[in-house]
Amino acid sequence: MDKKTIEEKCVELLLAKGLTLTTSESCTGGLVASRIVDVAGASGTLMQGFVTYSNEAKETYLGVKHETLEEFGAVSSETAEEMALGCVFKAGTDVGIATTGIAGPGGGSPQKPVGLVYIACCIKPEVKVRELRLSGSRREIRNQAANAVLELLFEMLSGD
Repeated sequence: MDKKTIEEKCVELLLAKGLTLTTSESCTGGLVASRIVDVAGASGTLMQGFVTYSNEAKETYLGVKHETLEEFGAVSSETAEEMALGCVFKAGTDVGIATTGIAGPGGGSPQKPVGLVYIACCIKPEVKVRELRLSGSRREIRNQAANAVLELLFEMLSGD
């Protein structure tokens, strides 16, 4: 039975393939990068992480278009995709992952409820985005989002 964590599996695959990684996080606030850094050897793949909690930070550091944020909002598939692409471009890495969502307990609306999270993974040139509907406490939603983006990364690295 494989007892490796998802972050261990991801770091192992990234290192084996010689790929560099950058994270771009909003609702997870650095949790994904922290989990990757917990893995021995992560310095061989993780180049940097962006915590872009505000719209201004998403625009300034990741190149998310102002028009995208105006039209679709920070919590959208479009923004998640631009975050993943932007961190790859800005950091000059092979792989970028992104999280953006509403962790709660407040901040939700009928159109965008608490627990709505978008995750994205870019392995040049391909980008995959997923919409998640999560539940639980703020901490639980953040942990579930971190798990989900690492699972997406593993899936893309594995070619599944």
